[in-house]
Amino acid sequence: MTATTPALAGAAAEPPRSFRRRKVLGGRARTTMLLSYLILIGLALVYIYPFIISISASFKTDAEATQDALGLIPQTITFAAYERLFGDVPFPLWAGNTLLIATIVTVGRVFFDSLAGYALSRLKFRGRTTVFVAFIAILSVPGVVLLIPRFLILQQLGLYDTYGGMIIPLLSTAAGVFIMKQFFDSIPVSIEEAARIDGAGTFRTFWTIVLPMARPALVTLFILSFQGSWNELGHFIVSRQSPELNTLTTGVASLVSGQLGSGNQFPLQLAAAVLMTIPVAILFFIFQKRIMNTTEGGEKG
Repeated sequence: MTATTPALAGAAAEPPRSFRRRKVLGGRARTTMLLSYLILIGLALVYIYPFIISISASFKTDAEATQDALGLIPQTITFAAYERLFGDVPFPLWAGNTLLIATIVTVGRVFFDSLAGYALSRLKFRGRTTVFVAFIAILSVPGVVLLIPRFLILQQLGLYDTYGGMIIPLLSTAAGVFIMKQFFDSIPVSIEEAARIDGAGTFRTFWTIVLPMARPALVTLFILSFQGSWNELGHFIVSRQSPELNTLTTGVASLVSGQLGSGNQFPLQLAAAVLMTIPVAILFFIFQKRIMNTTEGGEKG
């Protein structure tokens, strides 16, 4: 039985160099991950803090909201602002108008933007590239620039101050057409050849074969369309005048401008803003896992 020399024993007890290197790298990775999480938490608080203040202030009295606007805990919790919303203020009417318009606009955008995107992706016609470039150019135009021309067109067509004037101009967007066109480009054309051999026309091929494969893009477009129409303000300002056609955005704007009462009315305004945010937040949380790269579904298909 041979005795182990001190040199060999020390070499055996010392961990390999590669092990020490992995340990150092692992420590650095954990530190980097911790810093990343801290930064993300900080950014999340920056965005969430104003919404928390809105919820808190909506339960304050007018005097307390004026004196301590940034306080997170109300000294006196009151539901007076919410009672006024459903009593003195026609909030249910605003919510009903918004829900009606947002629903019709969302369905219209999903349908028409899908049709236009499929046409630009699959149909061969003269000027297709020019049309697509025009859509890209429209994306670079600020929406506020188009408000006055839109107002003049609605007046000439007799659609001003009607539900039609509030809905029809929003039924399609260049951004939605671009999203759908890019997704349809990622779907192989060979998938549609079997349907054409069976005698299916262009619309039937689009409706039964291609559109079901575009579910990721459709969900994304659905959420963006509902959120955009629900929060639309500029178009509703120039397309209507009657108080009966007020939406949540124009109604809350009238509260902020003081048209429906005197004083700052901070709790009333913030209570309306909180209730207005809830449907969009619920919709986003339900479909957040479906929001993905619009090319992913086509590549899988």
